[in-house]
Amino acid sequence: MNGFTHVETIIVAAHCVAATVVTIHVLNQNLEVRAALGWIGIAWLSPLLGSALYYFIGINRISRRAIRLRPKSDTVFNPARYAERDLISQSIADHLKPLAILTGRVTREFLVAGNRFDPLENGDAAYPAMLEAIDSAHSTVFLSSYILRVDSAGTPFIESLSRAHKRGVAVRVLLDGVGSGYFHSSARRQLEKSGVPVARFLHTWVPWRMPYLNMRMHKKLLIVDGNVGFSGGMNIGAENLHIPESRRNVIGDLHFRIQGPVVRHLFESFVEDWYFTTGEKLDKEFQSQSNLFPVSALARGIASGPDEDLMKLESIILTAVGVSRDRVRIVTPYFLPEKHLLVALGLAALRGVKVQIILPMQSNHPFLDWAAWAQHRFLLERGCELFLSNPPFDHTKLMTVDDRWSMIGSANWDSRSLRLNFEYDIEVWDSSLAAQLNALADKKIAGGRQVTLPMVDARTAFAKLRDATARLLLPYL
Repeated sequence: MNGFTHVETIIVAAHCVAATVVTIHVLNQNLEVRAALGWIGIAWLSPLLGSALYYFIGINRISRRAIRLRPKSDTVFNPARYAERDLISQSIADHLKPLAILTGRVTREFLVAGNRFDPLENGDAAYPAMLEAIDSAHSTVFLSSYILRVDSAGTPFIESLSRAHKRGVAVRVLLDGVGSGYFHSSARRQLEKSGVPVARFLHTWVPWRMPYLNMRMHKKLLIVDGNVGFSGGMNIGAENLHIPESRRNVIGDLHFRIQGPVVRHLFESFVEDWYFTTGEKLDKEFQSQSNLFPVSALARGIASGPDEDLMKLESIILTAVGVSRDRVRIVTPYFLPEKHLLVALGLAALRGVKVQIILPMQSNHPFLDWAAWAQHRFLLERGCELFLSNPPFDHTKLMTVDDRWSMIGSANWDSRSLRLNFEYDIEVWDSSLAAQLNALADKKIAGGRQVTLPMVDARTAFAKLRDATARLLLPYL
């Protein structure tokens, strides 16, 4: 039979209409040229399926009602206000002051002094400190985590949170809708049985309300009584415990106990996320004042995500690399930055900055390792130094610049953290903390292996092709 049947005509017409709608939406909403071309191509070349994929995972549906919690004065940007407050401190070197100005402007947060940061390596050090804080809580406990497992590490947290709730402490627990179990979240169920208010971030069974599946709440925050906070890159699970040493699939990580006024920034981030997820507005009675500590580290919280905070973290990283003079150190489990970040690192190395990047010998996602190898030559040719830390898999995330500035938190160096996930990081202006973090980096370098150009060249033709192919999916990894 020549021509289309009636059904086929309807399908073709529906495809053309859907693809046209997708094209118009992409052109109006997407500033990324490659992503825009990709989605338009998928919509036209994959009849109906491409348009359906764009509808479910390509549209940013995040409408942050949490923005309503912010003071009205923050809706209109006043550069002088943030620059003036940030430049009061004389402890910031002149060449780094542009970084303080930039971060103040994009975060709309002030640097606050009088903070203390205690690094806690692995769950063996972090979990007991966190549990002790929860057990001693008098008024509030707020916990936000990407993963909370019901195992030898997570069960004590569930029990501690339940005890705090029973003795009258206001407990709120926010778990990611995917990381802590999309179909079945044992931690949520156990907390609910104990009466603990718990919610899952961006979780719904209704397809037309499905918010962009790739957008995850990757923050790790614990705020107790408004006086002490914990943050970093560590989830809550037995894989972060190194004792007993016979445990398999061990993960190395770093968390921080935080005291001082910057705890308020952690609190505000949790309040926004909780309100966005549940609609519950945490009242002022939940807030508590933090005390100043002898270790007067300047610090500021950096909340980022695919809503109004898009490009915030990238802007800060680019500026930090751009103003560096002596040394930039990066420790990250996943290293798949966009080309402009690679260029910035390369340019820093070419102008004499010692750029050192420390990655795990093998991550828990081989595909990401392959994609990372595809960019190593670019960095090595420009003078950057690459190191692979020995097993176990190191999930640590940190960055230091010129031994004065540090950034700690949950974000990785990949598109997922920089563009898709809701992350929380903290910038710290303190040479003492930078020295501690650099000592940890030195230990990883000493026990690891340096990547060289001969090593890159020695990889098989198949491996090189596989790596280059994997890197094509960089925007989605």
